[in-house]
Amino acid sequence: MVPVEGDGTAVVQVNQVNMVQVNQANIVQGNNVVQVNGEPIPCQSGTRLPDFLTSLGYQVRLIAVEYNGEILHRQFWEETLLASGDRLEVVTVVGGG
Repeated sequence: MVPVEGDGTAVVQVNQVNMVQVNQANIVQGNNVVQVNGEPIPCQSGTRLPDFLTSLGYQVRLIAVEYNGEILHRQFWEETLLASGDRLEVVTVVGGG
C-alpha cells in the first residue's frame, strides 16, 4: 500500500539505482514502465488502469486521475490499458473539517 500524506500526496521512497535496474529488467521482460506522480513504476503490459491503481494501494473510489495530460473520466477507466511511457497524476480526495 502506498502511504499518503495529509495533503493527499503519495509517499514513495525509491532507491534510484535499484529503480533503474528494475525498470531495465521489466522492459526486457516485456513489461511497461509508467510514470505515476513523476516516479517510474513497472507495470505488466496491458494492465487495466483500476487494477494497476489498486495494486499501488489506492482506493479507486477516492481518487482522480490525469492520464497523459488529460483528466480521465471514471467511466473510461475499465477500458484504459496502460502502455510504456504513459504518465499518470493521481490526486487523492482528502476530507476534513
